[in-house]
Amino acid sequence: MEKFVKLTGVAAPLPVVNIDTDMIIPKDYLKTIKRTGLGKGLFAESRYNEDGTPNPDFVLNKPAYQNANILVAGDNFGCGSSREHAPWALLDFGIRCVISTSFADIFYNNCFKNGILPIVVSQSDLDKLMDDASRGSNAVLTVDLEAQEITGPDGGTIKFEIDAFKRHCLLNGLDDIGLTLEKAGAIDNFEKATAASRPWA
Repeated sequence: MEKFVKLTGVAAPLPVVNIDTDMIIPKDYLKTIKRTGLGKGLFAESRYNEDGTPNPDFVLNKPAYQNANILVAGDNFGCGSSREHAPWALLDFGIRCVISTSFADIFYNNCFKNGILPIVVSQSDLDKLMDDASRGSNAVLTVDLEAQEITGPDGGTIKFEIDAFKRHCLLNGLDDIGLTLEKAGAIDNFEKATAASRPWA
């Protein structure tokens, strides 16, 4: 998994509450278990018109936000079903960080397992960040995970809290498999000791 230390990029404003996982990635795109290629389906029902052409009014289709890698969203982001395709689609599009006042628990934890940083801030801080994100091509934020700090385009900073273990995993690019491989030496020693003490097994 790619490490997340510091990210500077365009932040797209999505001031909608209760964005569920079906809105993030509609069920039509769940026929694959691959993590790649899902970016085209991200927010598909909002991003595209019925004839398949891009909807020019949707934020990620606007020229200033087509390469956004930070999303500033309304309350309760990622609610609904537990589909892991939702963070896969965000990551495949290029979104590495989502900022909101709250997240659905399963989606929140799935983000960390896929290299996405979900940040919880107060409503007043979200309002400031939403205003920053509304500046089009000037909507550049810097998210520093080590310092636990978001810096806006005018230099103002917002601190955020995060679980120490989840922070450690993102900083070091460790998903569940990576965490297990960190213990490879201990696992190998255990297997050798077990084989020696139970040769019949």
